Formats: sequence, structure tokens, C-alpha cells
Amino acid sequence: MAQLVPVSDPADPRLADFVSLRDMNLRKSLEAEHGLFIAEGEKVIRRAVGTGFPVRSFLMGERWVKPLADLLDGLDAPVYVADDATVEGVAGFQVHRGALASLERLPLPTVKDLITRTHRILVLEDLVDHANVGSIYRCAAALGIDAIVLSPRCADPLYRRAIKVSMGAVFAIPYARMSNWHDDLGILRDAGFGLLALTPDRSATPMDKAPLGDRVALMLGSEGDGLSSRWLYEADERVRIPMSPTAMANGVDSLNVVAAAAIACHGLMRGVS
Repeated sequence: MAQLVPVSDPADPRLADFVSLRDMNLRKSLEAEHGLFIAEGEKVIRRAVGTGFPVRSFLMGERWVKPLADLLDGLDAPVYVADDATVEGVAGFQVHRGALASLERLPLPTVKDLITRTHRILVLEDLVDHANVGSIYRCAAALGIDAIVLSPRCADPLYRRAIKVSMGAVFAIPYARMSNWHDDLGILRDAGFGLLALTPDRSATPMDKAPLGDRVALMLGSEGDGLSSRWLYEADERVRIPMSPTAMANGVDSLNVVAAAAIACHGLMRGVS
């Protein structure tokens, strides 16, 4: 059973996992060094624990102990209980969802191992905004995507904001990170995946007419520049989401990456039983 430990000092060294959650540079360093990530809120914490991530510790207000009692009873981890001011002093902001959990990261599979039994995957190139990455995971989980492959420079799906925006969907979609941006698309092609590159280019094939074989990898590019010229060249087919003539006349030729991902993922469902 988890042990309840009252705390009142934001500088208590036992709370180090939860320090300054909005300081991105500090969090990247701390989380990488200790192999941890932070889940916020009851629903997300339950999903993380249910997925099998080992719990290091909890930090929460006393009012959250009872709603989480059934979960805490089955765990052997310290539960640091503090008033709101102390929690805010540690985290660096008012934690509206009231409960935080520090969990251990699990080893990621290789790209080759990840895709062994998958048919519909997303490949994200250099998406650096954590909220966008989290939103794309939520779209993927809702629309039948089997897995996600990240380029080396993509944002961390287990960063707190990505987890929060995804509502825990980052735990539902297995993923791997490429080790070699230049060559790793070849792993997908060798495994029989057709590579579709999403682009606003009006000469590209409309998404609803794109060839969808048994195994399809849809590539999405960065928030500003889209896919690199190399990945566009590597694609088997360039695909687009058709825009209305009125939108085009008004200079609106594309959607943001999250909206585009949602529509494109829905399009990938075509032909899947």
C-alpha cells in the first residue's frame, strides 16, 4: 500500500521530481537524467499506471487522496500530501487537477520492432510543439492508427504538456524514435509500407483518392515548413487535403498540422475493416 507522507516545504528534496514543471529546459534535463515523466490529474494518472509505467512517487492535495484511494492501495510508492500553496511552490503554478505522479519511463522499441504487426502508422518529422504532438496522439488513438514513428528532433510525447493535451492518449499508441533521420524511412519501405507525404501542394493526389495498400505510413511535417524536401522525395505518393475554392481565393491553402492530421487519419480508415 502507498505510504502517505505529509510535506510542507516546497524545497523538500524528496519532491525533486516535481520541481518547476513549466521550466522546459530544466525538465528536459531532469527527466532525461532520471528516466522519469510527470502525469497530471486523476484520469491521466490512472491511464499511465494502467499502461504499466512504474510509479516513483505522488504529490497531491489531501482532497485527492480519497478519489485515488483504490489506485494508491495497490502501489508501493510514497504519496506526498501537501496544501495547495506547497504544491504550487514546488510545481511553479497552480495545479488545478490537484494530483501529480512521477513515473519511470520504459525502454522504447526500435522502429523495426515497433512496426512488426502494424498496418496504419504516422511518421512525424520535426514537430517540436508539445501541444501539437499530444493532440496528434489523441487523433491517432481515436482514428485507428496502430503506431507512431518520431524523427530524432520531434518533441517528447511524455512531456507533461503533451500528455495533458492528449488526455493520456500517448499511453494508448505505441511509438518509437528514429535514430537516423536521413535513412530510417527505408526501414518502413523494406517492411512493405507505402509512404504518403501530406502536403498542401495542389498538384498532390487528393487524400480520398490516395492509394491505400495493406500497410501505409502517413508522413506529417513540422508546424511551419512542413515536410523536408528529402522526405517529400522519398514518398511513394504526395497527398493533400482539398481546400474549398473560396478558401483558396482568400489565400487559405492549408490547415494547421493537428487539423490536417485528424482529417488524414480519418482518410486512412478507408478500406480498413
